[in-house]
Amino acid sequence: MKILCIGDSNTYGYDPRSFIGERYPEDVRWTGRIKGHDVINWGINGITIPGDHTVYTDLVKRKDPDLVIVMLGTNDILEGASASETAHRMDGFIDSIKQVGKPVLLIAPPYLEISEFVPDESFVMESRELGKLYQDLAEKKGIGFADAGKFGVGLGFDGVHFSPEGHAAFAEKLQELLK
Repeated sequence: MKILCIGDSNTYGYDPRSFIGERYPEDVRWTGRIKGHDVINWGINGITIPGDHTVYTDLVKRKDPDLVIVMLGTNDILEGASASETAHRMDGFIDSIKQVGKPVLLIAPPYLEISEFVPDESFVMESRELGKLYQDLAEKKGIGFADAGKFGVGLGFDGVHFSPEGHAAFAEKLQELLK
C-alpha cells in the first residue's frame, strides 16, 4: 500500500537536539519504520493547517496514494489557535483531501508537555482537547481516526518533538492500525 503522510516536524522527523533543522536518520523516523508499505513523507517543519488546499489536493492527485495520513495542528496551537479553531481549519482541509477520492486517516498529534518551548499550561490543555475534536470530526466525515496522545509517544526535552523512542512507539501503534 502506498501511504502519503502529510504532517509537520514530527512527520518530517525533526531532531530537537539540533537547532538547525536536522532530522533523525530515516530508520529512526516513524515514517521510515512502517514496514511493508511505500511511505511518502511529506512532513514540513513549522507548518500549520494550510488555508490554501490546492497544493495538497494536487499533491494527492500526483502521488496517487492508497491512503492519506494527516497529522497537523500542533503548530496552530503553538501559534495561539484554540483547539476549536484548529479543528475548524482541519475540517476544511479534510474536505479538500476527501474530494480527491482517497481514504484518509486523521491523527490527533501527541499532547504537548510543559517545557521552555511550551511555557504555558494552556497550550497543553488545548493539545489535549484537540484529540476529542478531531475524533468528532473524523466521525462526521466518515474517515479513520487515531489519537497519538494515547500512543505513549515520548517527547524530547522541548515538549513538542518526538524522541527516538517516541518515533518507535508511534510507528508501532500506527503499524497495528494499518493491519
